[in-house]
Amino acid sequence: MEQFFQQLTNGLAVGGIYALIALGYTMVYGVLKLINFAHGDLFTIGAYLGLTLLTSLALTDHVGGFLGIGLLALMVMGLVGVIGILLERIAYRPLRESPRLSAVVSALGASIFFQNAVMLVYGAKFYVYPQNLLPNIPVSVFGMPIPLMRILILVASVVMMISLYLFVQKTRIGTAIRAAAIDQGAARLMGIDVNRVIMIVFCIGPALGGVAGMMVGIYYGQINFTMGWIYGLKAFTAAILGGIGNIPGAMVGGLL
Repeated sequence: MEQFFQQLTNGLAVGGIYALIALGYTMVYGVLKLINFAHGDLFTIGAYLGLTLLTSLALTDHVGGFLGIGLLALMVMGLVGVIGILLERIAYRPLRESPRLSAVVSALGASIFFQNAVMLVYGAKFYVYPQNLLPNIPVSVFGMPIPLMRILILVASVVMMISLYLFVQKTRIGTAIRAAAIDQGAARLMGIDVNRVIMIVFCIGPALGGVAGMMVGIYYGQINFTMGWIYGLKAFTAAILGGIGNIPGAMVGGLL
């Protein structure tokens, strides 16, 4: 029974990470009807940025484990979100009125560029995240010990997913995103700045993918410049399973 519970919690934690990545795919597709094939590489960039910031700023040493990891997550999300905006402006916006194949080729080219840029900067070797960022104290759940980091990953994933859902459903920007996803022409007639909506989507989606990369680095302890391919493929499968373009579906697909 204990082994089953350990595997269940581990699966939920990893599934939460896949769900965060899948949300990036499904948000972009929902608005642009385009698969962002560079999304897995933004996940990789998030993992490397997290390691760079963690080692250079020593956040967990200065402000403590929990607060340090929280600040690290916010910085990674901000930086990868900016990269996502630049990706949309450079690789996708000029081709918005072009045939769909042109955007697909541009997305694949962006993926190759990001992967090789990471390899050029960091090299092809594996990098190891610092260990013991949090106290290695198991938490008793229903009388069974669960690693603290696993619980933190799961809780953080669920909180971000719920926050995104509420943002999309309850805010004016979220309403604009849903309107643009249904009909961009009608959204423009209603006074919605569709370009701004797309920019926000390309900020939020990559930001979630980037923080997921950081979480993988912390959870598994090592990263590599090719890691985005397999994680991106599995998350894309999760998005398809949940109905791509459907935000709650992507969450459920990732957890499954």
